[in-house]
Amino acid sequence: MRGLFGDLRGKIVGKNVKIVFPEGIDERVVRAAARLKFEGLIEPIILGEDAAVRNLLASFGFADPGITIINPEEYPEFEAMKEKFVELRKGKATMEDADKLLRDVNYFGVMLVQLGLADGMVSGAIHSTGDTVRPALQIIKTKPGISRTSGVFLMNRENTHERYIFADCAINIDPNAQELAEIAVNTAETARIFDLDPKVALLSFSTMGSARAPQVDKVQEATKLARELAPELALDGELQFDAAFDDVTAKIKAPFSPVAGKANVFVFPDLQSGNIGYKIAQRLGMFEAIGPILQGLNKPVNDLSRGSSAEDIYKLAIITAAQAVEK
Repeated sequence: MRGLFGDLRGKIVGKNVKIVFPEGIDERVVRAAARLKFEGLIEPIILGEDAAVRNLLASFGFADPGITIINPEEYPEFEAMKEKFVELRKGKATMEDADKLLRDVNYFGVMLVQLGLADGMVSGAIHSTGDTVRPALQIIKTKPGISRTSGVFLMNRENTHERYIFADCAINIDPNAQELAEIAVNTAETARIFDLDPKVALLSFSTMGSARAPQVDKVQEATKLARELAPELALDGELQFDAAFDDVTAKIKAPFSPVAGKANVFVFPDLQSGNIGYKIAQRLGMFEAIGPILQGLNKPVNDLSRGSSAEDIYKLAIITAAQAVEK
């Protein structure tokens, strides 16, 4: 049975997907981009000073003259990009603002995506999440019907071929019921990229009214709203994790649930529980936690941890390309 990344490579190979890597001064980023180019999976666009990037490439034996390197400071279409940026911001930015912001590699990279010159972007190896997400929200914006972006982790264990999606573990601190419903529906769409048939559990410390509290009410209301947004989706809540995951427990706690005991998409009620949950699965369950994968944007932009390895960057770029192909 082919593993997760074998499947994803099959989705993107030969599709000529262009992914921007704004952090061309970082060896991990350049190494990952070079590997993707060498394997014919992605056409990377590396931002940085041409000679410096090529020196980095040469230092680990990669000298393909066809790799695309763009220095924003020398970009011949910079003035036209500034004009387009001002137009997109609809009175919220002047040409002077555009000139300053587009010299930031993340803003510049996102504009390449917005203008159709690239299909997605991966950043965050040396930038904060805010530095990566803010330009995407201002320029690419969220999909119709989605009020905000969210961040999911793909929990993958190659030796058992187990794949689960945990959300939101990266962005929204305390989403309200409407936002939680949007996250649930959006996460189901993300799950399909990884060939999962989504069965979505909205998690709580209560199962089907076993406890009463405002926090439980929020998850119950989110479940109702999510069903209205996507009535065809296999989705249920509120469910405790054991009822959502374990079939024996599900038969006791939620015997009539279409999802209990079979869930593969887990929507946490807030960021605190989501962040704790994925790290427990990663450290104690020995799952590989891949992400955060941003969802809800019109075009894919993904954020790295600043502790990412070249392997992590390589994998997130493949996922970003798969998001672009799926779109």
